[in-house]
Parts: sequence; structure tokens; C-alpha cells
Amino acid sequence: MDGSLPVEAAYRAARRTTERIHILGGDIDLVRPQEVMHHIGRFIAAKTKAIIANHNSHSLYLLKRRPELASFFAKADLIEMDSTPVIFFARLLGMPARTFHRCSYVDFRPLFWSMVGANRYRVFYIGGAPGVVETASERLMAKYPGAVIGGRDGYFDATPGSAGNSAALEEIAAFAPDILFVGMGMPRQELWIEANLEALPNCVIMPVGAAFDYEADVQVAPPPWMSDAGLVWAFRLAQEPRRMFARYLLEPWALLPLAIKDIAEAIARRRAPGEVISRA
Repeated sequence: MDGSLPVEAAYRAARRTTERIHILGGDIDLVRPQEVMHHIGRFIAAKTKAIIANHNSHSLYLLKRRPELASFFAKADLIEMDSTPVIFFARLLGMPARTFHRCSYVDFRPLFWSMVGANRYRVFYIGGAPGVVETASERLMAKYPGAVIGGRDGYFDATPGSAGNSAALEEIAAFAPDILFVGMGMPRQELWIEANLEALPNCVIMPVGAAFDYEADVQVAPPPWMSDAGLVWAFRLAQEPRRMFARYLLEPWALLPLAIKDIAEAIARRRAPGEVISRA
């Protein structure tokens, strides 16, 4: 061995140098939805196991409180920006974040399924209530011929080693997905991936929350203008005030010390021009 990085690791390190920022205690990649699609295709072509995660204010709040969640994000190959308010804060800090860097399932769903249909990718969704996967899959495969979709609900004993969890893993392996969607809500979906990562097949693994609830019309997706304005939180709070009250009106205050620290570091950088603000 000559000590050099494998091709994949070298590419990942080089990409992160220019794309990855550190903000509010977490690492996030500044990538557009189109770039996410490129990386999905690249991972599938390489037949490798890869995690595409996402950060928002809720996950950043949980990051220091759940060590296993920090471990999950440390293993992620790509971490999308799923928060317009965090983008606005990054811009305030002088980081090269723009609104087009917002990447969530709601933002890229037509682009994603067009790519899946064109390439005949196999997508397995685990999560949601009974019947959601079937309804969503039927609608998506009718709209995007070529897409191959399977899945199961999230109502099973997800304890590692349990019969229910083992059966779910067997279903996933038998389907042999190119892309695995895990829609169990944050942080359950991330923690499930972390606990079962070694047992999952080589594929692109994406925690996607209520993605298929949107496709099955179980939940209503926020309109694009609300996403662009950073008002998704208001839309979801209006839909589920009891469940979302703490997340959107209390948790952000816990991020204040991290925000103050980031602001102090940004001021220090401006006094020392030339320092790189991205962190690999």
C-alpha cells in the first residue's frame, strides 16, 4: 500500500472541502437537488452502501442529546440542508449557502422519481401506516413508468434482534433495492438505520420522513412558496400544533448558544481574511 486514499474516499474528501460547512454544531453539504441526484446515481453505479442524510433545526437540536444520532451523521456520505432558516443563518455568517441548497423530499420529488423511472431503479420504502406504501407505490409507478417500488409499513418491533425487525430486514434484502427510503420520523428513522446499517444491503439509504404520506395524500405537502420563504415550520405547526409546538417554538432557543458561538467565529474569520470557512 502506498498510503493514498481509495478513490471513493479521496473523492469524498475533496468534495467535502468545498461543499461542507459546519453550523450550529453539525456538518452540512451545500448541494442542489440536481447534485443529490448525481450522487445517488454515482453510488448506485458503484454498488456501494451510502447514506444520504439531512439536517434541520430539529436534528441539530437532537445532535448533542443523542450520541447515537451523532454517530449516524458521522457515517453519512452526504448531508443535505433541509431548513431555509438555517440557510439564512449560514448566509448571515458569510457562508456560501443559497436557497437553492435546500434539499428535502418535498423539494426534489419530481426530479427524483423521473430519474428513478428513467433508470428503472428499485426503491423500497419502510415506514408509515398500513396501506400507505401500497397506495403511494401504485400512484408513483403509474406516473413514472419504469420505477420499481416495494415496501412495508413501519408498524413492527424495531428492536435489534427482534423477530419483527429481522423480518423487515429480510424483506428489504429480498427486494434488493437500489434505494432504501426509511420513513419513520426523526430521529427514529436515523437511529434505525444506525442500528441496522451492517445488515442492510448495498444501496443508497435515505431517511425521508413522511415522503409516502405525501404521495398517498395522508399528509399535505407545503406549497413551494412556503419552502422558499422558510415558512415550512409555520405550515406544519398549523397542521399539527400539539405535536410541533415544542419543535418549532421551544427547541430553537436551545440552539442559541451554538448560534452565538458561530457568530463569534464568523466575526473572527472576517478579521483574518483568507481563512477557509468550510470544514471537511
